[in-house]
Parts: sequence; C-alpha cells; structure tokens
Amino acid sequence: MADEARDQRYRDVAWRAMTAFDMPAVEAIAAQVHPDFFEAPEVLAERQQLYRNGCYLLEITERPTGYVLSHPWRAGSLPALNTRLGEIPADADTFYLHDLALLPVTRRIGAAGYIVDALSKHAAAQGFATMHLVAVNGSQGFWEKHGFIVDDVPALAEKLKSYEANARYMVRRLV
Repeated sequence: MADEARDQRYRDVAWRAMTAFDMPAVEAIAAQVHPDFFEAPEVLAERQQLYRNGCYLLEITERPTGYVLSHPWRAGSLPALNTRLGEIPADADTFYLHDLALLPVTRRIGAAGYIVDALSKHAAAQGFATMHLVAVNGSQGFWEKHGFIVDDVPALAEKLKSYEANARYMVRRLV
C-alpha cells in the first residue's frame, strides 16, 4: 500500500530533455532559486545549445519545476558566472554540473538525486573519470551525500569568491 501511494505521488514527476522552447521557464526558475547568481538568458541558452545531452527540465504534471545544465569541461578550471563558453573544450577531461535548480515544491522527493545519478552514468559512459561542480547556497552537504568531496584548487580561490564566500569546488570520482 505504501509503495502504491509513493508511486501515485511521483507518477507525474519527470525529467525530460530540455529544448530551446524551455528557456523562459529555465530563466524564471533560475530567478527564483538563484537570485544572487544571475546569468543572462543568452548564457543559459548557450549551455543548452552546446551540450544538449546534459540539459534537462523537471516537470510535475507538465509544469516546469526545476532544471539541470551540465557539460564536459576541464578539471581544475571553472567557467565564470554569467559568461558564455563559446565552445566545449576539445581537451575536456571532466563532466561539469553547471547548475541544478529546483523549486521548493520539488525538494525532498528524490528528483535531484535521480538526475545526479543519471548524469553520473552519462559522464562515465562518455569516458569521464570525474564530475565537478561549485556548491553554493549551503548545498555542500547535499553534494557530499551524492559522493562529491571538496577539491581544493588554490588557483580557483578568487574565482570561487565571485560566486560567494562559502562556494566550494567539488569533485565526484566516477571510476
């Protein structure tokens, strides 16, 4: 009975591939979830265009409630906030989780863990041995529960401060 109730509750919760048509919803979610980390619409759209296999929209009853943007990158380096990438580096050696944003209604239902696991499998299948991200908004504990640890790279200290004082560069080993 408990399994049936859980299945019913999550039946209308789904991650799907993000499209260019989803960008207004992504912008709205970003404005709510990350008001202190503004990124221009064209920056968000470029992430989706450069690596579609790493960009997903979370829907509950077909309403956008979260998103993730991720792509290959170089370990030990960090894309600046609100800056276009131009291209995915040819020498990318890690999978970078740029942003995972969920509206409050979607939290604590397992959606974040689900997409992190799915992206980890994708990254490993693409031959990456690691995933990296920047933890902000007090999310370090969440990321640690999903296998990430702080990766202390002194050369990134100033760039991390541009996110926030408590931003942490983190890594998850995939192999």
